[in-house]
Amino acid sequence: MTKFSNLNLDPKVLKAIVDAGYESPTPIQEGAIPPALEGRDVLGIAQTGTGKTASFTLPMITLLAKGRARARMPRSLVLCPTRELAAQVAENFDTYTKYHKLTKALLIGGVSFKEQDKLIDKGVDVLIATPGRLLDHVERGKLLLTGVQVMVVDEADRMLDMGFIPDIERIFGLTPFTRQTLFFSATMAPEIERITNTFLSNPARVEVARQATASENIEQVVMMFKGSRKDREATEKRKALRAMIDNEGDKCTNAIIFCNRKMDVDTVSKSLKKYGYDAAPIHGDLDQSQRTKTLDGFREGNLRFLVASDVAARGLDVPSVSHVFNFDVPSHAEDYVHRIGRTGRAGRDGKAMMICVPRDEKNFDAIEKLIQKQITRIDNPLKPADTPAEVSADDAKFMSEDKPKRSRTRLRNKPKDDAPKAEVVQADAPVVDVQADAPKVDAKVEAPKQKHAPREQAPREQAPRENAPRENNNRNRSNRGRGGGGGGNNNVVGLGDHLPGFIAMSFEERSAN
Repeated sequence: MTKFSNLNLDPKVLKAIVDAGYESPTPIQEGAIPPALEGRDVLGIAQTGTGKTASFTLPMITLLAKGRARARMPRSLVLCPTRELAAQVAENFDTYTKYHKLTKALLIGGVSFKEQDKLIDKGVDVLIATPGRLLDHVERGKLLLTGVQVMVVDEADRMLDMGFIPDIERIFGLTPFTRQTLFFSATMAPEIERITNTFLSNPARVEVARQATASENIEQVVMMFKGSRKDREATEKRKALRAMIDNEGDKCTNAIIFCNRKMDVDTVSKSLKKYGYDAAPIHGDLDQSQRTKTLDGFREGNLRFLVASDVAARGLDVPSVSHVFNFDVPSHAEDYVHRIGRTGRAGRDGKAMMICVPRDEKNFDAIEKLIQKQITRIDNPLKPADTPAEVSADDAKFMSEDKPKRSRTRLRNKPKDDAPKAEVVQADAPVVDVQADAPKVDAKVEAPKQKHAPREQAPREQAPRENAPRENNNRNRSNRGRGGGGGGNNNVVGLGDHLPGFIAMSFEERSAN
C-alpha cells in the first residue's frame, strides 16, 4: 500500500500529515501529487469526498517551501466557487503548513476590503479567493497576478453552473503563461473540457472513478410523493420530510437538507424548528458572519440539521454527516452527485434520501440516467390516517363552506315570487282585511310586492289597446316619426331609440283616424 512518505513530499509536510492522523493517500491523491511535484499540469476528475483538496494543497506547499512573496504579488492562486469552500481550503493550508512560514490570504465576499488589502500589501504565498472578489481587487489596482507560479481551479463544474466561466477565462489571461495549472472537478461538461484544452498544457489526467458517480457506500432512496391538492402540496411535503427523519431515528445523527430555492431553505428551516427539530438555514443571502457561525455549529455537533442551498453547501467537508435529504430534486443531474457526496465521506457509510413530486420526474429520470443506477423507491412514511382521511374531511368542510355562498348568489338573481319572503307576506296578510281597512302600515307592506312584481305577471298583451289615452297616442305619434318607422309609415322597423310609449301604442286606432 502506498503511503505519503513514498510521494516525495517535503519532510515538514509529512510531519503535519502525521499530526493530522493520515497515513495513506486516497486514489486521487496518489495519482495527482507525483505529476504536480514534477511541475506538470494536472486534470483531476473524481467524485466528491475523495480528498481532492489535499491533492493540490500538499504539492503546493512543497513547491512553495522555497522562495519569498512580494507585496501585492501572490505566488500561488486557488479559485473556489463559494465562500465556504474557500474558507475550507484555507483551513487545510493551516493544517498542513504548521511547520512552514508560508503566508496566505482569503479573499471572499462579506468581509471588509480594508482587512484584505492589508494582507495583500504585506505579500502572500497562497491566495485563496472566489472569482468575483478577486477581480474586484484587481480592478481596484490592489493586486497583481503576474507572479503566480501555481494556479488551482477547484470544483470547476460548479464554477460553470454559477456562471463563473467568463471570469475564470479572464483570470487565466492575467496570470503568466508559464504557470502550473491544477484543475479539479467531479464532472467534465463540454464547456469545462474546452477550457482545459485551452489553458492546460499536456496535463496529466487523473481519473479515479467514472464521471458523475456516487460513492458505493452511500445508500440512495427516493419517495415518489404526490400531494392531495396543489395548494397543500408544500405543507404535506414538509410533513413527509419530518416523517422520514423520524423513521431514521437514532441512525440520523445529523443531516444536510438541500432545497433548490433560498426561500424554500428558510421555509423548511422555520418549519423544522416549529416542530422541535434543531435546524438552521444557510444560503447566499445571509450575512457571512451568520453563515460561518451556522456552519461551525454544524461541524462541531451543536446543530443537527443544516438546511442549505447548492451554493452554500457545495464541496463542504464535514466528515461525520450521516444523512443527506434532498427536499427538492436538483434541476441539474450533476448537482445530485455533489449533494449526496456530503455523506459517506472518508470511507464512512451514508444515506441519501430524496422526495420527488410529479413535476420533478423528468429531472429525476436524468439523475438515474447520469449515475447509471436505479434509485430504490420507498413508500410514504406517513400513515394512511395522516393523509387521505384528513384531506377528505378538509375537502368536505371546504366544499360545505362554499355552497351557501354560491346558493345565496343564485337566490339574488331569481325572481322575487320564488323568494320565501313573498310567500310569507301573501300567507300572513289576508286580502279582505287589507282592502277593507286599508291602513297605511299595510299599504307600506304591500308596496314592495307591487313594486317588485315580476314582469311575467303583467305581460304587454293584457293592456287593452282601445283603452289607451288619445293624448298618449298624439305624443307618441310624433316620437314615431323620429324612430325607425319614419314619416307616415305605421310599420315599426325596430325599437332602437324609441320611447317605451310605442309598446302600448294602438296602430289600428291611428290608421282609423
